[in-house]
Amino acid sequence: MSGSLSRRAFVAAATISTLLLTTAGTATATPAGTRHAAYPKHFDLPDGFQPEGIAIDRGRAYFGSRVDGDIYAADLRTGRGRVISQGPGTASLGMKVDDRGRLFVAGASGGNGRVIDTRTGKVLASYTFTTATPTFVNDVILGRDAAYFTDSRQPVLYKVPFGRHGKLGPAKTIPLSGDYVHDTVNLNANGIELTPDRRGLIIVQSGTGFLFRVDPKTGVTRRIDLGATLMTAGDGLLRSGDTLYVVQNRLNKIAVLDLNGSGTRGRLIREITSTDFDVPTTAAFFGHRIYLPNARFSTPPTPETPYWVTAVNR
Repeated sequence: MSGSLSRRAFVAAATISTLLLTTAGTATATPAGTRHAAYPKHFDLPDGFQPEGIAIDRGRAYFGSRVDGDIYAADLRTGRGRVISQGPGTASLGMKVDDRGRLFVAGASGGNGRVIDTRTGKVLASYTFTTATPTFVNDVILGRDAAYFTDSRQPVLYKVPFGRHGKLGPAKTIPLSGDYVHDTVNLNANGIELTPDRRGLIIVQSGTGFLFRVDPKTGVTRRIDLGATLMTAGDGLLRSGDTLYVVQNRLNKIAVLDLNGSGTRGRLIREITSTDFDVPTTAAFFGHRIYLPNARFSTPPTPETPYWVTAVNR
């Protein structure tokens, strides 16, 4: 994207000229090899977009804007894309897409979340999780029977249960207890994932760098034993088997942890860095790569500020 093209100009142009986003025949989970080696490892987002969340489904990546909550979709083969859903005027942060093509989006200081049809951009469901202040609904993970959202300013999780045929139920609030201690000054629960055995949840508390295992039924937390290792500036979480990837945003790196099955213990095995990182926030898998939007928190945002996506090998 040209550095001289503003975000609003980009959106207007995209409205006039439809961009083809080809998704057929490309699976998220891919065998070893060089199938996606030609895909760009760096591509631009619209100027001024201020990205935060990412989700990937069959070669199509979705990003949320912190400016107004717009959802932008890009073809990973080309890096080209367009806005597919206009935001509510508040930020869109963490997001996940399910096998029904539904994009679950965390709504930040709006205290809300919504579910978007990735084919049409239509909002399928909206939830007001809380009217308490402050609130900062930050990230979401999809379990077998529910979606779970974190709130970085309230000591709770929000649950949206799935009924028969994936029907979305009413939201519930799960208070956090146990080892978790709420901090009224710094960011609390941020990224969220499932434990390797899929029976529990994992959250990272950004201010302390602690990881916690959460019982999704009771909200009881237990700090995950990492020895002396802290996940300082922990943001998005991403898991493959018993390997947990923790994005440490302002440190411009990804910590790679080896966990036990229940997610109660882990150890740091390596770190992933890139000269292309500029405060990456969340992450998504595609083949043998991890894709991350760069939020550039250290750069004063303007409508002309460039933003981009970086891909690194797992």
